[in-house]
Order: sequence, then C-alpha cells, then structure tokens
Amino acid sequence: MKTNELISMLSSQVDPVDTREVVRNVRIAILVGAAASLLAVVFVLGVRTDLNEMHAQVFLVAKLAFSLSVVILASHYLVKYIRPGGEFRVRFALTVLPFLAVMILAAISLATAPRSHWETMVFGSYWLECLIAIPTVAVVPFAAIMSAVRLAAPTDLVRTGALAGLVAGGVSATAYALHCMDDLLPFIALWYGGTIVLCTVAGAVLGPKLLRW
Repeated sequence: MKTNELISMLSSQVDPVDTREVVRNVRIAILVGAAASLLAVVFVLGVRTDLNEMHAQVFLVAKLAFSLSVVILASHYLVKYIRPGGEFRVRFALTVLPFLAVMILAAISLATAPRSHWETMVFGSYWLECLIAIPTVAVVPFAAIMSAVRLAAPTDLVRTGALAGLVAGGVSATAYALHCMDDLLPFIALWYGGTIVLCTVAGAVLGPKLLRW
C-alpha cells in the first residue's frame, strides 16, 4: 500500500470529534462543585438566620456580586487555558478587577469611618472561621474542576491550576456568604478576597503535579 493510500484510508475512518466536550465537562464540574459547596454550608455551617432583614439581604447581594464575578471571569479564562497553547491567545489580567473593586470600596468605607472602628470593620467576629471555611469548602469544587481539566491538554500548568483554584475559591466564597454574619466591606475585601487568593496560590502550586501529561 502506498503512503497516500494509507493516509486516505485512515482519514476516511475518522469519527467526528465533539470539540465542545471538554468545555462542557469543566462547566459541569463547576456546577457539581457549587452544589457540593452549597450543601456543605447549608447542612454543616448553617444559613444565617437574619436573611429576612433588608440590611442582611443587601450585604449578601454585595458578597455574591464579588464572588460570582470572580467565578465568571476565572471560568471564562479557564476554558481557554485547558486547550494546548490556549495561554497564548488570552490574558487573564481581568480576573483581578473584582478584587480591585472590593478593595477600593473597602478603602472608601474605612476612610469615612472613625479610626476606632477600623479593627472591628477589618476583623469582624468570624475572621478565623472565614479563613478556615472558604479554603476547606473549596476542596471539593477544586477536585471536581481539576478532574475535568485533566481530560484536556493544558500546556501552562501553573496558570491553569491557578485558574482552577480561583474558580474553586470563588465558588466556595459564594456558598459561604449564605452563612457569614460579617458584612462590612473591609472584612469582605480581606478575608473573602484573601482566602480566594490562597486557593489560587494552592492551585498554582498543585497544577504542575496534578495536570502533568
């Protein structure tokens, strides 16, 4: 058999490839991780008891706006990074915008408050719980997302892992917001933002180990 005939035979038996399957798997993994995080918060930590009050609803919306914007932006870039060479076609600098926005609002909030209130505004009553809960709840969504990403072929394993950690941290913070009673913006900026960054750093460290071909 000649080479041209062999190539023709092989190319005639190729099944069509579903190019959206990998992206679909990642999105399903994010939804599964979000459901697991929500169940963990509802049945282990419990939902805050004052959600029938207007001020609690307003601050819950503010927290969700921050964490969901992190999830949406990070997942948008993650599905691009999971393809070989995907990192050359996009920049994920926009993922810092939610953090910048909440930090600016937190700075304005501190600037307009008496200095004697700053410690309470920054640390609240549950900073330690927030520091532990968000990374802990993020473990399941991170594992689900990384399992889906492993089915793809990313070439920048550090940044892909970081984006997976960023999505997982944002998903966890979104669920944790239903439980957290600390509502002030400096608290949200430091402890929500800081723990999401911790998840991102963990993803960057674990990415080369878990996503290696």
